[in-house]
Amino acid sequence: MNYIKSFVKGTEDAMPSGAETVGRLCDRVSSSTLLDDRRDAVRALKSLSKKYRVEVGSQALPHLIEVLRSDSNDDEIIAYALETLFNLSTIDVDDEGDMVAQPETILTFIESFIAVTENVILALNMIEKDSFAARWAAVRLLTSLLRGKPNELQQIILIMPMGISRVMDLLAESREVIRNDALLALIELTRGNSNIQKIVAFENGFESIFNIIREEGSSDGGVVVEDCLLLLLHLLKSNTSNQQFFKEGSLIQHLTPFFDIDPESPWSAQKNANFHLMLKVIRTLVSPSNPSNMTSSCQLAMQHCLLLRKLSDLLMATGIPTDILTETINTVSELIRGCNENQQYFASVMAPWDPPRPALVVLLMSMVNAQQPFQLRCAVLYCFQCFLHKNAMGQSQIISTLLPSSLEPQDVSVGQLLCGGLFSVSDSLTNWLAATALSHALRSNNDAKHQLLRVQLATAPGNPPITLIRQITNIVHQTTFLQTRVGLLCLLCGWLTNCPVAVSHFLDNSTTVSFLLSQVAENGTDLEFVMHGVCALLLGICIIDNDGSVSQYTKESLIELIVARVGIERFCDALNCVPQHDIYTKALQKPQPSADEPDHLLLNHTFAKLFKTQEDVIIKTVSNLEDVKKEEEVKAAMKAHDSIVNEYKTLIREQDSKLEAFKGKCNKLEADLTSSASLLSERDAQVQQLKDQYNLLKLTQGTSGDETTAVMTKRIDDLNQQIIAKDNELKSCQQTISELKAQGDVKLSENPSADEKSQKDIISMQQELNRLSITLKEKEEELAKMTNASTSAVVQQEENASLKQKLAEAENQIEELQKTASEHVAKYIESNSVCETIKKEQDDLLILLSDQEEKLSTYKKKLRGLGAEVSSDEGEDEYEGGDLNEEESETNNVNGEGA
Repeated sequence: MNYIKSFVKGTEDAMPSGAETVGRLCDRVSSSTLLDDRRDAVRALKSLSKKYRVEVGSQALPHLIEVLRSDSNDDEIIAYALETLFNLSTIDVDDEGDMVAQPETILTFIESFIAVTENVILALNMIEKDSFAARWAAVRLLTSLLRGKPNELQQIILIMPMGISRVMDLLAESREVIRNDALLALIELTRGNSNIQKIVAFENGFESIFNIIREEGSSDGGVVVEDCLLLLLHLLKSNTSNQQFFKEGSLIQHLTPFFDIDPESPWSAQKNANFHLMLKVIRTLVSPSNPSNMTSSCQLAMQHCLLLRKLSDLLMATGIPTDILTETINTVSELIRGCNENQQYFASVMAPWDPPRPALVVLLMSMVNAQQPFQLRCAVLYCFQCFLHKNAMGQSQIISTLLPSSLEPQDVSVGQLLCGGLFSVSDSLTNWLAATALSHALRSNNDAKHQLLRVQLATAPGNPPITLIRQITNIVHQTTFLQTRVGLLCLLCGWLTNCPVAVSHFLDNSTTVSFLLSQVAENGTDLEFVMHGVCALLLGICIIDNDGSVSQYTKESLIELIVARVGIERFCDALNCVPQHDIYTKALQKPQPSADEPDHLLLNHTFAKLFKTQEDVIIKTVSNLEDVKKEEEVKAAMKAHDSIVNEYKTLIREQDSKLEAFKGKCNKLEADLTSSASLLSERDAQVQQLKDQYNLLKLTQGTSGDETTAVMTKRIDDLNQQIIAKDNELKSCQQTISELKAQGDVKLSENPSADEKSQKDIISMQQELNRLSITLKEKEEELAKMTNASTSAVVQQEENASLKQKLAEAENQIEELQKTASEHVAKYIESNSVCETIKKEQDDLLILLSDQEEKLSTYKKKLRGLGAEVSSDEGEDEYEGGDLNEEESETNNVNGEGA
C-alpha cells in the first residue's frame, strides 16, 4: 500500500505526472504475482479513473479486461475493475458543471471495449455473481455502455444465449439498489429495439413492472415508479405485438388502481412525473397512429375496467395541476376518438356544479376563456375534435344547439359558447379555436352543413336577422387579426366543400369574390402568404362545387375573373406556398393541434388534409379554361337532353300507371268470367241431375199418380174384406175347438178310442188354425206394404213438383249468367284494344328515346375527348331499361292472355 502511495503522494518536486502514475499502476497489475498487489493497483486505477480518464482509458483498458478474465474468482478485484470501466464510460461533470471528459473520448473507450464481443460477455457474466459490489458494478457498466453505443450493444446482447433473461432476473433481486439499476439498464436495452421489447414482454416483464409499482406506492411512489413507467412506455410504444399481448393478457385493468388518489394529498414534482408517464402509457395504447382494430379494442377495454370513468372524474376534480389536467384531457380525447360507446359515455358525464352541467360544456367554457393557459385550450379543442370524430349523431346534436330550441334562458349550450367565441372581438385565438371546433361539427356531414345554413343571428335592435355564413363573411372582410381571418376562412372551406347550396349562399354576397381576389393578388409577410393560399383554396372550392345557381359567378365566370385580375400563375403560386410552410407540415403530421406560440396556430389537421386533396384538382381546373367552357357547353346540352329524357320518362311512367290500371281491370274481369263459368257449370250439373231424377221417376211409375192411387185403394179394400172373412172363420174355428175340448173332457173316460179320434181332429184343426194365422199375418204385412206404397207415391208427387220449380229457376239463372259473361267478354275485348294502342305509343316513345340516347352518348364521347370527367347516370339508365323491358313483357303477357 505504501508502495502505491509513493506513486500518488510525494513532494511536489518529485510528483510524477498522471500518465506516469497510471503507467506504473498498469505495470503493477500486469506483472504482480500476488493477488493483493494487483487488487491494490486496480483500486488505485479506480480512484484515478475520474480525474485522469484519458490516461487510464488509453493505458489500463486492456489490463482491466484481463483482470475480468483471469481474476474472476475474486469478487473484490472484479468490483474495482468494473467500477473503473464504469467511470471510463460515463460522462461526469465537476463541481462547476463542466464535463470532465469530452463525449468523443468516452465513445472511443466504449467502442474499444465492445469491439471484442467477449468483453461484453464477461461483463454480463459478472451480473450473476452473488457479491453485491460486483453485481452492482456490472449492472451500472452495462447501463453506461448501452447509453454510449445502444445499437451495437443491443445486437450483441440479442444474439447471446440467455443474455436478456439474465438482465430480467435482476428485477426479482431483493437488494433494491441492484433492482433499481437493473430497471435503468432495461430502459436503455429496450430503447428503439422491437425484438428486445418482445422478448422482455414475454419474459413476464409487464407483471414484474406492475409488482414493483405496487411495492413502491403506485402514483405516490418515488423515482423507481417513474423508471418502471418509462420502461413500460418503451415496451408498448410503436410495438403492436406487445400492445396486443398487453391487451389480451388483461393487463389494462392494472392501470386503473394507479388513479385511486386522495383529493387532499399534495401534488409533488415526483407525483406529477409519475402521472405524466402513466398518461403517456395510456395514450400509447389508444394512439391514432395504431392499427384501428387495436385502438378500438383498447378503448373498449379501458371503458369496461372503469379507467375512462376515473379519468373523467379527474377532469372534473379540483386542485389538479394545470399540466396534469392538460395531459388528462389529451388522454381522454384519444380514449373516446372514433369509439361510439366511449363518446356516448363522455357526453353523459356531468360536472359537479350547481346546477350540474355537461363536462363538454365546462371544457368549452375553458377553451373560449382567454385567461386559461394556451396548452389547456388546445387540449380542450382536441377533446372536442375527438368527441365528434366519426360521430354523426354528436355533430347533429352540436348543430341543433345553434338552432332555436327550448333551452331555459339561464342554460348555456355548446352552440352559444361556439358563437360567443366565434365573434369575440378581443382575442384572435378564441376566434380560431371556436371556428376550428365548429368546422369539426361539419366534417363529412352534408346534413349538418345544410342545417347550419338555417342559423339566424340577431343583430342590432330594429334590424333583420342575418345568416351565420353572411356574418362570418363580414367578419373576414372587417377583421385585422390574421389568426381570426385564417380560422374563419378554414371554416368556410370545410363548410363549402361538397355542398353546392352553401357555395350559392356564399356567392350571394357580391363583395366576397372581389375580396378573395384582392387577397390573393397582394404581397405580404411569411404568415400572410399562408392566408393568401387559404383564400385561393376557397375560390377554387367555389369553382369546383359551383352548380351555376348564381348567374353572376358561374364556374366559367370565376375562372375568367381569376385570369383577368390575378393571373393563373399567381393563383397557383398562392396555393403552392401553403404546403411549403412549416405550419402546414406540422398540422399535417398529427391531429392534435399544437404550436410553439399562440400566434402561430393557423392551420389544423383536418384543413391540411382537405388542402392536400383539393390543391391539384383546383390547379387543373383553373389552368384549363377552354376545356371548362366546352365542358359547360356540353353539360348545358346534356342538361337540355336530360330534361327531354325526363319528360319522356314521366310520360312513360304515366302510361305505365294507366297500363297497370287496365291490367288490373282485365285481371278482375278474367276472375269474374272464371267464377261465372264455374258457377254456370255447377248449375248445368244440377239441372242435369234434376232432369235425370225426373226421367227416372217417370220410368218407375209407368202410370199417372191418380190411377195408381185408385188401384191401390181398391186393393186395400179387397184385402180388408178378406181379413174380415178370415177373422170370422178364425173365430168360428176357435169356437168349434172350444166345444170339442169340452166334449172331449166329458167323453174321455167313456170312450178312449173316440178320444184319440177327437184328439186327431183337434190337432188337424189346430194346424188349420195356425195356417190361417200365418195367412192372416201375411195379409197384414201385404196391407202395410200397400199402405206405405200409397204414402210414398203421394210424397213423390210433391218432390216432382218442387223439382220442376227448381228446374225453372236454374234455367233463369243460366240465362242471366250467359248475359253477364257476354258483357265481360265485350269489356275484355275493349281493354285488349286499349293495350294495343298503348303498346304502339310506347314503341314510338322508345324510338324517340333511343335517338336521344345516341345523341347523349355522342356528347359524352366528345366530353371524354376533351378530358373532362363525365359521370354516368347508372341509376337512371338502369331504371329506364328495366321499366321498358318490364312494360314490354307485361304487354306481351296481356296480348297472350287475350288471345
